[in-house]
Amino acid sequence: MKTDTILAQAGSRRDPLTGAISMPIHPSAAFQHPALGRSTGFDYSRTSNPTRKALEETIAALEGGAGAFAFSSGLAALDAVFRLFSPGDAVVVTEDLYGGTYRLLEKFSRFLNLDFLYLDTSDTAAVVKILEQPGIKGLFVESPSNPFLKVADLEALGKATRERGILFIVDNTFLTPVLCRPMDFGADITVYSATKYLGGHNDLIAGLAVARSKDVSDRLGFIQNATGAVLGPFESWLLLRSLKTLPLRLKKHEENARNAASFLAGHKHVKKMYYPGLPDNPGNAVLARQSAGFGAMIAFEVDSRARVEHILSSVKVFMFAESLGAPESLITFPLVQTHADMDAAVLDRLGLHDRLLRLSIGLEDPSDLLGDLAAVLE
Repeated sequence: MKTDTILAQAGSRRDPLTGAISMPIHPSAAFQHPALGRSTGFDYSRTSNPTRKALEETIAALEGGAGAFAFSSGLAALDAVFRLFSPGDAVVVTEDLYGGTYRLLEKFSRFLNLDFLYLDTSDTAAVVKILEQPGIKGLFVESPSNPFLKVADLEALGKATRERGILFIVDNTFLTPVLCRPMDFGADITVYSATKYLGGHNDLIAGLAVARSKDVSDRLGFIQNATGAVLGPFESWLLLRSLKTLPLRLKKHEENARNAASFLAGHKHVKKMYYPGLPDNPGNAVLARQSAGFGAMIAFEVDSRARVEHILSSVKVFMFAESLGAPESLITFPLVQTHADMDAAVLDRLGLHDRLLRLSIGLEDPSDLLGDLAAVLE
């Protein structure tokens, strides 16, 4: 089935007893066995739950993967994925990535004796070169990256990792499988903060990890059951419900984002723009080739810290908050919110400074969004 059909019927046809169109919520910790040696397929909800299974099977079908796993947050999903590596392994990582992911890798995963090599993963030649080093076992890419929205060439990186037997992981949160399916370009694992566009309503916290092969799927399933950071049945149902409108929401998100990016790109107080949907953005051509859209995240630099403070205190349509992907348009100050746990030297090297703002463009009327931006920039 096509993507829109899979999503419109997410969780349907799952209850032959009643014929319920909406997947029922199963808030049961344990399940009764019919007899010794017989099972309904469920025994304990940490291992599997009917509502969560419906979600996981929907996501696996959507991605074209062998298996999918729903976690209690995006970081819980990432934690499980990085447990696939062994002590002494090295992983190449997108350098300008979400600050929470950086914290997970630097403050926790390094205790597993993993080594992380940070690189601009939009520079394909540099990535391929570093993959030649001994001990490299993984490549983790955010594309587009957070917050600078750099675009990695997934097809080229997928080819390079396959040739070297390196596990290729893509965080596809900003685009979702509606716009881009990284496994089509060679990714072994796709991860999501499902809190964002997949959930899309600012009412749940969730994470997803999808594996292309049965071997990796089996290993991830073992880790999920062993560590226990599973998504609850109610949140699984909320996510199933939200998936049904995902394609429609993304169209409106991106339409509003294009308008906002065009306005900001020509404003006298905006010194630099980061939006891959703009024709002069370095990632535009690559993303056009591997995605059905450019997403709705925008970052931009203004001319002073004072202007940042004025904008954050004056917006009336945008909300000053640090999430993304919901109907409400949000404005974020990465330096003190999403990336506060990065070392000062790292922030300085990346150019992540006190004049950078990030926008998650929502579903409001575009004239209200542009009017709000125009007012606060003046």
